[in-house]
Amino acid sequence: METTVKQYLKFLLTGLLTLTLVACGEEKAPQTTSSEVSEKKEIVIGTTVGDFADMVRDQVKPALEKQGYQVKLLEFTDYVRPNMALADHSIDINIFQHKPYLDDFVQTHHLQIMPVFQVPTGPLGIYAGKLDNLNKITNGASVSVPNDPSNLARGLVMLDKLGWIKLKDNINPLKASLADIANNSKNLKLTPLEAAQLPRSRNDVDFAVINGNYATSSGLKFSSALFLEPGYTYVNWAAIRTADKDTQWVKDITSAYNSAEFKKYAYKRFAGYKYPESWGTQSEQAASFNN
Repeated sequence: METTVKQYLKFLLTGLLTLTLVACGEEKAPQTTSSEVSEKKEIVIGTTVGDFADMVRDQVKPALEKQGYQVKLLEFTDYVRPNMALADHSIDINIFQHKPYLDDFVQTHHLQIMPVFQVPTGPLGIYAGKLDNLNKITNGASVSVPNDPSNLARGLVMLDKLGWIKLKDNINPLKASLADIANNSKNLKLTPLEAAQLPRSRNDVDFAVINGNYATSSGLKFSSALFLEPGYTYVNWAAIRTADKDTQWVKDITSAYNSAEFKKYAYKRFAGYKYPESWGTQSEQAASFNN
């Protein structure tokens, strides 16, 4: 009899333990579903200060809000934090960088982020500092340039085109560095600075190589540039986390940046910019806008 009671109690305790474990497992079951992700209605956009932020405030945010989205804008003053913030989910999308910079950043930091669409981009330019004409360049003149690798390379290529320096033969122009200068016949004093500081540096140098967005945010007009970068390699891209590439909100924000309303706004508000390649050539864009 005693043995039977012990067996019964053992069976009862085993059953209670099983029920407890099952209940605990059921509490952990709910997870975010793919449908919940696709129905995302709050978008946090990160940009650098200036034109890219203006595009969001003026056009993109209102367009997305009409579709039921809540849109928050975060502005950055450097070229590092926007990608790190995207990777750690502090923001959902960023708009500030050209593809050579993005590719290098992704490779260096091993991030799962990718380009998704191009945006109107102000060209890199050389602006007056203490000297107001390129022909006034003197031996030992000082020139401030961006300090991040990809934009420094752009600046060096511009100086090479002007004949102020000579870069080594057969180098990758997208990765040109100070070490790739084969001849500095004018003994230029090149001062690499964070891009946001370049407009202010004009008081201290003879010439300054300034990124388009920081030129406009500081009140400089492209028409005042002494030399503008040719070509379209550096038209900027929006970047997202790779896992989000097929979501509806990404499709909607892509449409907002490529809508007829946004194009009309960009052609008028950002005249002189380089526009997305998908919009057609500059002449085609102008004809479309004028019709």
